[in-house]
Amino acid sequence: MVKITDVARHAGVSPSTVSYALSGKRPISEETRRRVEAAARELGYRPHAGARALASSRSNVLALVVPLRTGIHVPVVMQFAVSVVTTARRYDHDVLLLTQEEGDDGLRRVADSALVDALIVMDVQLDDPRLPLLRSLDRPSVMIGFPAEADGLTCIDLDFKAAGEACVEHLARLGHRVVALVGSPPEVYVRQTAFAQRVVQGFTAAADRGRLASSVHPCEAAPAAAREVAEQLLREQPALTGVVVHNEAILEPLIDAFEGLGLRVPADLSITAICPDELAENLRVPVTSVALPSAEVGSRAVELLMKKLDQKSVPEATLLPPRMTERASTAPRNAP
Repeated sequence: MVKITDVARHAGVSPSTVSYALSGKRPISEETRRRVEAAARELGYRPHAGARALASSRSNVLALVVPLRTGIHVPVVMQFAVSVVTTARRYDHDVLLLTQEEGDDGLRRVADSALVDALIVMDVQLDDPRLPLLRSLDRPSVMIGFPAEADGLTCIDLDFKAAGEACVEHLARLGHRVVALVGSPPEVYVRQTAFAQRVVQGFTAAADRGRLASSVHPCEAAPAAAREVAEQLLREQPALTGVVVHNEAILEPLIDAFEGLGLRVPADLSITAICPDELAENLRVPVTSVALPSAEVGSRAVELLMKKLDQKSVPEATLLPPRMTERASTAPRNAP
């Protein structure tokens, strides 16, 4: 096992200097700190976790709060979680995953226990009941998502409003005049989940600006529900030629349902989505989509938290612009 004395010898400094450089307990010149960190990396030195916590008054553990509520698409949530965990490890931190729906009580229990140094909070609602507690905690936090009132909080996410707008604007450029949003399960909207609400805002705003006929349809994450929505849309909007999907679980079943009802994609119906790239590009009909940047959001959330732990200033709001990739599911409208 590599010892602190081995790092000191390799870097040409004393063991106490290594300790100060790695813990930040005393000021060390930038050149010396970099030399010590390089030596530690080269030798594979890992401070003993208990000694490290005593020296720094930190646990080197982050909490990731992900209430697994109904309507959540777990595979996408896990993409965020994996990104948080792998990035935290680069900063020598572990991650405690909290999945129970405990609200303030769960957050306070963890924060008061000294188990974690800081928190990342997901599944944010517009009027999130956890906000007063997060504002009062003496531990830093980052929210993946934007509540309606975000003052005094650090938030990061895809700009979902702009993503909804981008999907509609793409369809409008192709000549589509009647569009629909097939959205998240109904319970997601009942909870006022922020990202889902922002997609609706963007979709509706862009459709209104372009004077497109539009409608919004929540959809359960099941193939039977996708079939019901497809039938409802064609019954209520027979001139429909453009669809935006914000529900990863029903994207492929919805395409199958429309084609089963006699509509070819994209000859008769163009479809766009907000979803992970790997899903959109591997469907039977590759779908034009705005990427869900789970890896980038998770990584940057950890980076923001590390800066806050080091008493560095960070922006309160980080909105990632939508990135659309055109694929085979969209085409110019077939004018009658």
